[in-house]
Amino acid sequence: MTSPVLGVALGDPGGIGPEVILRAFSGSSCLPEAQYVIFGSSLVLEKEGKALGIRLDPKPWDPEIKPETSGLFIREVECSLQPDIPRGPSAENGKASFLFFEEAVREARQSNIQGIVTAPISKKSWQLAGLPWRGHTEYLSERYPRAVMTFWSDELTVFLLSHHLPLKEALKKVKRKILLRFFLEQHQILEKTRPGEYEFLVAGLNPHAGEDGLLGDEEENEIIPAIREAREAGVRISGPISPDTIFLKVLGHPEKIVIALYHDQGLIGFKLKSFDLGVNVTLGMPFVRTSPDHGTAFDISGRGVAEPKSMVAAIRLAHRFAADPL
Repeated sequence: MTSPVLGVALGDPGGIGPEVILRAFSGSSCLPEAQYVIFGSSLVLEKEGKALGIRLDPKPWDPEIKPETSGLFIREVECSLQPDIPRGPSAENGKASFLFFEEAVREARQSNIQGIVTAPISKKSWQLAGLPWRGHTEYLSERYPRAVMTFWSDELTVFLLSHHLPLKEALKKVKRKILLRFFLEQHQILEKTRPGEYEFLVAGLNPHAGEDGLLGDEEENEIIPAIREAREAGVRISGPISPDTIFLKVLGHPEKIVIALYHDQGLIGFKLKSFDLGVNVTLGMPFVRTSPDHGTAFDISGRGVAEPKSMVAAIRLAHRFAADPL
């Protein structure tokens, strides 16, 4: 089988993205064979590499010229970065990180790459740059309405009903029709390559999953009817399960997937257990997008202490999905 072509967006130039990319490709991570294309700036890579004592020497990449062998390439993305890159949120960094990502998405939409790995961006930097999206997933969701934010590790897998929304807005999505559509869409996505190999466990919204209506009525009125209809449609799904115990029920059971009803409900448990090796995966698109589950970490950027494990895991998972697409 031909090695997949995977794009790697450099992320915020002032964060730890360039460092973890350099460390991931420095030769000690045993990454699977592929054509890896860094979408970014040689200026950033060379400056960061010099500070770390790492030199990658990626080859220039042209989508019109198909390399015969796997290896590391770079797609130089034109941007207005200056040599003195700020270590923190800035409009300049936000614009550059967006351009890196946008170019990778463009090539994926043209089927020149089979997956994208994105280093962390700063939502504040995107805002300062005047960009209307909160992050990668929101940008992708405009182009692919079925895009969904999920988090994967060897110990836990979590699907999120809503992404980066204020809590009061996220709670408005806990409605029977929205839930049912979400359950059916995720079932259809996973059935393509993993038929019968998974079960969804749905978290309740209220303490103790509503305690039979004593602690809230969303479970009785919205969540349980949606689960019942999904089960009747052939989805392997159960719940609602009390949010304070649901993660205990899935640990050690890789076939069980938590459906969390809002961002922090799913991510607090996930990051507690899988922070170093967790991967953010966007599904529901013709190509896969993965990312480390940590942020830009401006507080340690430039100190040479960033841990690349989550980036390595993101690259490996993108390779797995590119070879066996959902």
